[in-house]
Amino acid sequence: MPTKTLHIPTADGQADAFAAFPDGGERHPGVLMYADGFGIRPVLREMARELAGHGYYVLVPNLFYRHGPAPVIELPEHIGEEVRPAVFAQLMPLVEAHTAERVLSDADAYLRFLTAQPEVGAGPVAVTGYCIGGLLAMRTAAAYPGRVAALAAFHGPVGADGPDSLARLTAEVHFGHAESDLTPAALGELNQALDAAGVRYTSEIYPGTVHGFTMSDTDAFNPAALRLHWDRLLPLLDRTLANR
Repeated sequence: MPTKTLHIPTADGQADAFAAFPDGGERHPGVLMYADGFGIRPVLREMARELAGHGYYVLVPNLFYRHGPAPVIELPEHIGEEVRPAVFAQLMPLVEAHTAERVLSDADAYLRFLTAQPEVGAGPVAVTGYCIGGLLAMRTAAAYPGRVAALAAFHGPVGADGPDSLARLTAEVHFGHAESDLTPAALGELNQALDAAGVRYTSEIYPGTVHGFTMSDTDAFNPAALRLHWDRLLPLLDRTLANR
């Protein structure tokens, strides 16, 4: 599986990024994958490679490139509960500095770069994200509806921008929520907003999960939920991108 470290020109400099894609010299649908707040690290590289193995060109940008190349902060091999407070103390200033304006400016640069790669086929792409990356994926799909055919977000605060943002979506959507992040009542309100906006979607709470359930290098990891994530993500991409 070919992989590359790339540098994406942005309005504020260059974002380093990781890309994985099938071998063989053909063109494939593009997927912009937003990492969780911990950023690009072995587990994200492995997830990108696994997705690429299904026939996609997967681009994972360093969200916090303004503060340095990935890894922006030093991370332990396993991000257990005992180290989370110290890690979050370093991460939160980076998250807070990543304003909505920066998110959308970067998203434009990432989408332009992704669709310009010689291994990427013509047409819209998909965006997917984890944790805060889920919110960034949501904002990208809402801001650039003509460029995004599919949106998937997992354990992300996808409703944070309110129903007006949801109403701008034209992509087909899957939201996989952690049981610890969203009550059934809050899920109902989110899904009502998606219904009102006419969005094609699935949005569900993954049973027995806590925030971060897809990430195998954290205590939140839930293997069954990660399998469910693939079971939802791959058919979504197949429906929306495979024939492009």
